[in-house]
Amino acid sequence: MDVSRRGFLKLSGATLAASGLGISLSPSRVHAKELKTIYTKESLTVCPYCSVGCGIIVSVRDGKVINTEGDPDHPINEGSLCSKGQSVVQISNNPNRMRKVRYRPPGSTKWEEKDWHWAMHEIATRVKETRDRTFKTTNKDGLVVNRTEAIASLGGAALDNEECYVVDKLMRALGIVYLEQQARL
Repeated sequence: MDVSRRGFLKLSGATLAASGLGISLSPSRVHAKELKTIYTKESLTVCPYCSVGCGIIVSVRDGKVINTEGDPDHPINEGSLCSKGQSVVQISNNPNRMRKVRYRPPGSTKWEEKDWHWAMHEIATRVKETRDRTFKTTNKDGLVVNRTEAIASLGGAALDNEECYVVDKLMRALGIVYLEQQARL
């Protein structure tokens, strides 16, 4: 049987129409599902996993994270997220997430639960004591240095440029010289 290309297309179209496997021309009913983000408050944030700094939109309802998605207006990721960024909702909703301060005193084998006020006061006290004890005003050549070499600061990938700037300013004001940001590329 000798069939031309045009004849083949006619025959294929007629066969699909006759068998009902093609496009249905009958009216269809469409039911829109309610959006899962309805009645939520949206906040913009930065992905905490790596130093790229992708933008994320977080939808919260009744204090619980309902949805996270890439921010299409963000200049870095333009709405796309990697597999780690797509799972950022689990940071908040994970039942194994620690929600209280845990402290193990020196020499102890047991962890104690402490409140946040105690933890912040303890950290500030230890930083101040260490800085006061190790602060140097001059080096061995007699030059003014005003620094401490007993404390270091390492910023994480969850910090954006502005937060890194503020952390750096605070650390410099304390006289810390060992200063690094993991977020720099």
